[in-house]
This record gives sequence, C-alpha cells and structure tokens, in this order.
Amino acid sequence: MDALDLLRSSLAHSVWADDLLFDALRDKPALTSAWREYTHVLGAGAVWLARLEQRPQTVAVWPTLTVDEADELRRELGSGYERFLNGLDSIALERSVEYTNSAGQTFRTPICDILQHVALHGQYHRGKINLLLRQGGCEPVPTDFIAYVRGVPAAVTRLAE
Repeated sequence: MDALDLLRSSLAHSVWADDLLFDALRDKPALTSAWREYTHVLGAGAVWLARLEQRPQTVAVWPTLTVDEADELRRELGSGYERFLNGLDSIALERSVEYTNSAGQTFRTPICDILQHVALHGQYHRGKINLLLRQGGCEPVPTDFIAYVRGVPAAVTRLAE
C-alpha cells in the first residue's frame, strides 16, 4: 500500500465514522456539546477541502449547523474528498498548498500532510464526542479504524450501574 492508498483508506474511514456519529447524534438535541464537536469535524473538513482546492471557504471552522445542514455537508465532504483524492497521484501528494489560517497566518503545507491531518483531527474529535455521549448517558459509537476495515463493530466497555 502506498501513501495515496493509505490516505484514501484513512479518509474513507473518516466518512464511515462521521456517518455513524451523525446517526447517533441526530435525535439527541440535548447533547449540544457533542453536536458542537461533531459539526466542528465537518466544518474543519470543509475548510481544509477548500484550501486543498484553492477556493474560498464557505463554512466556518466551528459552524452552527442544523441537522439537515450537517447531513448535507457530511455528504458533500465525502464526495468532495473522494473526488479530490481521485485527481491525485503520488507526485501530487508532495505538492504544497498555500493558505491562511483562521488566525491570519499564512502557511505552505504538503497535500499529504493536510490529508493526514484531516483524518487524525477528525478522529481526535470523534473520541471527544464519544466521551460526551457517555457523559450524557448514551452509549459511545465505536469508530475505531479496525472496526471499519473488519466490518465488525469494535467491543465497547459497559459501565457498571
């Protein structure tokens, strides 16, 4: 497996995990902190995709989204990253993209590093979402990569009552 295949797999896992969490959160409006983290995963993903495609961003890093807006953005991101990745080869992965972050600082970062960041950043926040789900009295949603590749849910620890 080369770097491009690894990134495709990592981002496909991200789409799968975001779908699972969307299904878990859509009917839990009281879990506002978990929803905020979830929409941040989507917002940040949208910002990075805009940077990669060298176009203006249309979504905030920490957006306020309705369930319908989040559903639409989640679907757009899945197809957008797939389309972007399908246009790359191993040489293009090393090309740098210039962008300005939300603090006004300008950077040049290789595409491969940005894509790896998107996958890892999302998983970091998915862990926080699962903690917030548990704290809200809900079962966490196993979004482990191994569950994705096996096609079998990961084991979960049930808290003693």
